[in-house]
Amino acid sequence: MFFPRDSHLDSRLDPRHGGGAMPASLQPEEILRYSRHLLIPAVGEAGQLRLKQASVLLVGTGALGSPSAMYLAAAGVGRLGLVDADVVDASNLQRQILHGESWVGKPKLESAAARLREVNPHVDVVLHPVRFTPANAMEIAASYDIIVDGSDNFPTRFLTNDTAFFLRKPLVYGAIHRFDGQTSVFAPHLGGPCYRCLLPTMPAAGSVPSCQEAGVLGVLPGIIGSIQAMETLKLILQIGTVPLGKLTVYDALQSSFRSLKLHRDPKCRLCGDQPDIQSVSNGETLASASCEISTSHPMDSITTTELRELLDKGYDGILVDVREPAEHAIAHIEGSRLIPLGTLGDHLGELPKDKEILIHCKSGMRSAKAVQILLDNGYTRVKNVSGGIDAWLKG
Repeated sequence: MFFPRDSHLDSRLDPRHGGGAMPASLQPEEILRYSRHLLIPAVGEAGQLRLKQASVLLVGTGALGSPSAMYLAAAGVGRLGLVDADVVDASNLQRQILHGESWVGKPKLESAAARLREVNPHVDVVLHPVRFTPANAMEIAASYDIIVDGSDNFPTRFLTNDTAFFLRKPLVYGAIHRFDGQTSVFAPHLGGPCYRCLLPTMPAAGSVPSCQEAGVLGVLPGIIGSIQAMETLKLILQIGTVPLGKLTVYDALQSSFRSLKLHRDPKCRLCGDQPDIQSVSNGETLASASCEISTSHPMDSITTTELRELLDKGYDGILVDVREPAEHAIAHIEGSRLIPLGTLGDHLGELPKDKEILIHCKSGMRSAKAVQILLDNGYTRVKNVSGGIDAWLKG
């Protein structure tokens, strides 16, 4: 077995260490609850006490954070910190198993806390109802042993990575897209690479669709999030092989797992030989998490309220929907013309330049990119519908 020693975890979690607040034994109800763990020689009572003394910060309680949090709570991790400022949306329920119908419209953290305390009342659930930002990341994460990344955007992924690096804490990484997922543990202080060694620079805004834009099969985050929970438990228990320098890639359609080797990049701006990133506040972590499109032309926009007023008066312009056909079939604005973003370039000759063109998508990101395409091709009377169909359906 390969397990690099981490003096921080050793001192915090070793039941033989006399300087901490390590409980001397498990309570009778805990012995019953964790009996299947106690039967495993590599865990036993000493391992269960390590779990009880451990603390884990989960950044995000959505698709990945849901299964990770539930399994870590069930396993008996003593303190779970949850970071999330979002509310439960009906579209979350297909994959975010922490939340249920009765919690729609309410804070995710309240929903998550209620569910986790039901899963295991012995776990201390600490709530951080804020966005994880460069201004608060170090303070929030400082008191936890391990960070689990359940975020859904690149700026936050860079931020969790940089925070873990500067605090010398393991980062348990996960990402999903449609039918594919990947996991790893990034911990330069344990001899492995960091996330920036895998992805040195931020992808261009709009170049990589989010789950909101591209979709994800609901069970996929359950698989990837469970692997994240497993790697977290292995780190705490110090058993097995830590996937340092290894990216596990799962292809659900092919029912296959494969491993890719990752190497520490000596030119990495964070963990390399001559790093130039000195804090968690940097170009990547300060970028907009909403993936706003940078534009070379001024971009006008219109609200869905203003759009309704125009349509009610018999709008004479053109309303273009740049979502995919499957999205259009679920819900669409009457009178809109469907031209998926990927095919927009093939339809430019069909759109007149002497009429106003309003463009919408699901939430405003793809439509902003479509507006930019039209502006770059000589169209001048083009506006983006802010908030897209999501805002339209909310009235």
